[in-house]
Amino acid sequence: METKLLNIKGKEVGTASMPEPIFSVRPDQHFLHEIVKYYLANKHRGTACTKTRAEVSGGGKKPWKQKGTGRARAGSTRSPIWRKGGVVFGPRPRSFRQYLPIQKLRQGLLEALSARYADGAVLVIENLNMDVVKTSALNDLRKTLSPGGKRVLFVTDKTEKNFVAASKNVAEFGWILAKNLNAYEALRNDKLVFTTAALKALTENVKEN
Repeated sequence: METKLLNIKGKEVGTASMPEPIFSVRPDQHFLHEIVKYYLANKHRGTACTKTRAEVSGGGKKPWKQKGTGRARAGSTRSPIWRKGGVVFGPRPRSFRQYLPIQKLRQGLLEALSARYADGAVLVIENLNMDVVKTSALNDLRKTLSPGGKRVLFVTDKTEKNFVAASKNVAEFGWILAKNLNAYEALRNDKLVFTTAALKALTENVKEN
């Protein structure tokens, strides 16, 4: 299994071999759907909150006497049927967190990478070394790798300071360490660009686990 090897300018300079244990797994769409749901649920903050009639400020005094006014009985101005009253059965802070075995998460990453490779969305670049911080150079690289302005994710084995600084103002442009790569990030980005060192680090990580 081979793919094009690019340089920092996006030009082809050779070929790179892709490790088969990572990019040759047969993906299961239902399984990947389960994995993506896991990551999305864990990103859900669950902080939505409304106040009940006991928490809304005001009230405390009976608006009018119980009988003799011709109006409906009322005990508080903060009743849920009143304006500025409490909310009945509204959202409360809660955790949406889900749990999956680590083996399933690892298998999900392999299947996601294999699916993206089959779609032609995986590229390999020599390195991301930059002598100076130059955003325009990375913007040209993004246009070369993804002409339609789609999301590009660079996978590296270590943090490249100049590259990270230059990429901050480039739209639809991100990076992640190989050890932190997961199935959700692999699927949500339109292009995955691995450095040769990141491929090696990812292979070693898979073997260890």
